[in-house]
Amino acid sequence: MNILKFFTAGSVDDGKSTLIGRLLYDTDSILADQLEALQSSNRKNDDGTIDLAILTDGLRAEREQGITIDVAYKYFQTEKRKFIIADTPGHIQYTRNMVTGASTANLAIILIDARNGVVEQTIRHSYIVSLLGIKHVVVCINKMDMVDYSETVYSAIIEKYKVLAQQLKLADVTYIPVSALKGDNIVQNSGNMDWYEGESLLHFLEKVDTDNLDKSQLARMPVQWVIRPQTEELHDYRGYAGRVLSGTFNLNDKVTVLPSGASSTVEKIEFFDQTPDAAHAGQSVIIHLKDDVDISRGDTIVNASALPQESKLIEADLCWMDGRALDTSIMYNIQHNSKITRCKISEILHKVDINTLEKHAAEEFKLNDIGRVIIKTADALAFDLYDDNRANGSAILVDTRTNLTVGALMFRAAVE
Repeated sequence: MNILKFFTAGSVDDGKSTLIGRLLYDTDSILADQLEALQSSNRKNDDGTIDLAILTDGLRAEREQGITIDVAYKYFQTEKRKFIIADTPGHIQYTRNMVTGASTANLAIILIDARNGVVEQTIRHSYIVSLLGIKHVVVCINKMDMVDYSETVYSAIIEKYKVLAQQLKLADVTYIPVSALKGDNIVQNSGNMDWYEGESLLHFLEKVDTDNLDKSQLARMPVQWVIRPQTEELHDYRGYAGRVLSGTFNLNDKVTVLPSGASSTVEKIEFFDQTPDAAHAGQSVIIHLKDDVDISRGDTIVNASALPQESKLIEADLCWMDGRALDTSIMYNIQHNSKITRCKISEILHKVDINTLEKHAAEEFKLNDIGRVIIKTADALAFDLYDDNRANGSAILVDTRTNLTVGALMFRAAVE
């Protein structure tokens, strides 16, 4: 059973918490003690029904306690699929948290209040979805019960969003009219909107094709550990452990090791106590090569027929995530998979006003700013462009003074 990772984005009152609560409640994904607390709660909706937003209170409380990356996750499953929901704040000041939660998502649910239509927050959230290359977008026009389930209202919002989607090059967008409060089109199709001929939200989430999600043919494995026991029993053992970022390594595949450029062939693959013929994206394996090659932690094994780019000068989109502004005069650490090296922002090309999508010249980056920069690294990085391979096309910046992650990078081009 495969897993779909998604996140919800919406303004404060667009019904994000209620939508998550409704999904959990109507799929019987609530534990007995949670259900008891829910039924005994005094928090009710105006019509006397249970306030399902209570179910996300635990997540909110966890965030307030300062969980590592300030994003909380909720798990549930149906007979057809497992789901992981990244619960990220929608406020403008929490853009960095949304970027963090969305960075590993396969699908985005963007909520629009049917009474308000497309607003600035819709543009902001959609831009981030576009920036992060999330291929599947579900636009839930929520609170349809408050506009008398009007097809006219729904259609007008779709027409306006289509213009935005085209501008942002969002290729796969699905529109669903819902009422999270009433449960319309969340798990079961609604009888209140006979004019809607599509699927309910859950049915869509169960069926959306994840086989093609992040299925890059670019085989990449950063080496996290070189295993050489050097014991009598394992005198000649030499394996390279790591997680396959993308693509597939097969036995006898020709590979190249970067940055050295050494060539070899895959001789053996170990996966737990098995020796499979192939290692696929997402698997943590040990690869053995036919030749003795000088490999260290941070090197990358790639398929020889599709080499990544190598450069010390990279153009990238940057989302600044720290309260202390970017300082172009100092060195930061850049972590690209298991490779860590020093770097400096050599030029700020522009910042983006993500409410209007306009680009502006800028000399500084502050918390939640997004724009494009040129970064200069001490050692060459072997990377793919983010649009081609999210897994090998991104990195983080770490402030060496505080050891905090201060920026997320999406690589867009190697600078000549």
